[in-house]
Amino acid sequence: MSVTEHRNEAPHTAACMIITVSDTRTKEDDKSGRLISEFLESANYTVQDHRIVKDEYEDIQQLIDNAAKDEKIDAVLLNGGTGIAKRDTTYEAVQKMLEKEIPGFGELFRYLSYVEDIGSAAILSRAVAGVYHDTAIFSMPGSSGAVRLAMNKIIIPELAHVIREVRKDL
Repeated sequence: MSVTEHRNEAPHTAACMIITVSDTRTKEDDKSGRLISEFLESANYTVQDHRIVKDEYEDIQQLIDNAAKDEKIDAVLLNGGTGIAKRDTTYEAVQKMLEKEIPGFGELFRYLSYVEDIGSAAILSRAVAGVYHDTAIFSMPGSSGAVRLAMNKIIIPELAHVIREVRKDL
């Protein structure tokens, strides 16, 4: 079966949860979280929930676990906490939970970041994606430029396809 056929069989909508990881952002100034929401809604996805959590390993994992247990949520999109500073724990929290990693997401994100945006500083990005308890998980940097790139070039074009693949064996 071709990629086009897979995409044609993919769901036309899905319910998503947005998690912004930040020690300082609030709902009022969470520009990247709002941007993710706008991209999702313009592509006919539903934003089921939107949370802001401090960059604490256990808190991030608890939110992902709660979302995966919620049968109404098909995908979790995280932004923030993916750098290499000591407080950046999102990558570790997400990566340790994944039952199946989608390494191509991080690889493609870094490549596109390098080519289209930030050059060699792309090596500092630790974007990661995969599947946890039949839920698609995407974790991207928190800058609005990074979110725009990930959503526009990777997540929106492939989210329904990913969800189809996750559901295929259910």
